[in-house]
Amino acid sequence: MTILVSQYYGAKDREKLGQSVGNAVTLIAVITVALTAAALPFTRSILTLTHTPSETFELANTYLVIVMFGFVGTGFYNVLSGILRGLGDTVFPLLTLVCSSVLNIVLDIWFVSGGGLNMGIGGAALATIISQYVSALICGVRIFSMRKRLSLNTSVLRLRGSIVKNMLRLGIPSGISTCVLFLGIILLQSLVNSMGYMVTACITACIKIDSFAVLPSQTFSAAGSTFTGQNIGAGKMDRVKQGSRTLMALCFSLTVVMVAIMIILARWLIGLFTTTEEIITLGFSILIIMVPSYLFMCINQCLCGVMTGAGDSMAAMWISIISHVFLRTPLAYVFAYFSRSAAYPHGHPYGVFWSMDIAMLIGAAITVIHYYRGTWRNKSLVKSPEMS
Repeated sequence: MTILVSQYYGAKDREKLGQSVGNAVTLIAVITVALTAAALPFTRSILTLTHTPSETFELANTYLVIVMFGFVGTGFYNVLSGILRGLGDTVFPLLTLVCSSVLNIVLDIWFVSGGGLNMGIGGAALATIISQYVSALICGVRIFSMRKRLSLNTSVLRLRGSIVKNMLRLGIPSGISTCVLFLGIILLQSLVNSMGYMVTACITACIKIDSFAVLPSQTFSAAGSTFTGQNIGAGKMDRVKQGSRTLMALCFSLTVVMVAIMIILARWLIGLFTTTEEIITLGFSILIIMVPSYLFMCINQCLCGVMTGAGDSMAAMWISIISHVFLRTPLAYVFAYFSRSAAYPHGHPYGVFWSMDIAMLIGAAITVIHYYRGTWRNKSLVKSPEMS
């Protein structure tokens, strides 16, 4: 959605811009309701597939069922914040996300804590979906306040073939990438769970810390899509080339700083989740192994962001499939198989992260090759006067 909005915004086509926003709202309402209805019957199957321990199975099922009712809120937030970013308003969605996170924490304490409602795991899930709906509502109000600039009215909610076609052209590859990534996560989680409670607890802590290190790549990828879309919509390809170089330099610089901080504080951060020295030591080693993948991720995410912003979402989809389906997941199982020992009968957890380094390296190489081939430059959905 960000791409279509940014290109129409760059081309100064207010009518198409408004129609894109309205059609996005209609589509996300239909899709998220349908997904929720389709997914709910399979919560137990998903948990069984991931080898969720029997001790926590029912709690996990309760949490998953409640969280699935938040699909609509999450979907609307993602689409509406994407619209705002496409319009160049990147700060407001960020502030909304921060406020939503704070609200989630406050509600967690109130719903879960014994001093509050004492609702247990269900309270934690309820706090999550409430914060999701609130963030979506805030972004919706923000966009509605811009209705004159966007030519918003009730008629824009009616689906239009050309708009929907462009949305599907961009959205289906992105949706497939997300599904593929989710499938890879399920398969990897199944492998991790089979390695025992200690490994699961260690990797869970590492992933929470890892989420900070990947922020620069994710953030600059989104920024690259918006920047590229707006400038291609305005017919300024020279700015796209300059922006790509600046984007990479900023992303690398910030990633190096974030990773350095992560490594320096790693043992202390893992210690926030556990006091077991063996888990802390294992987690520190895992984070060290993951360092190269963050640098490869900078290349992959930034250049894919630029190409996606130009309208070439198929490239990002295939790179994601190759990296996660054909490389990372099979390699993780291969490494696990050949690293079995008395201490780790189902394989050493290092293999899960060696596979990530290799997959990210090859994915980055493929991304660079496709970027310099330049076919993405001709994928624009919008033809500005300067490009005609």
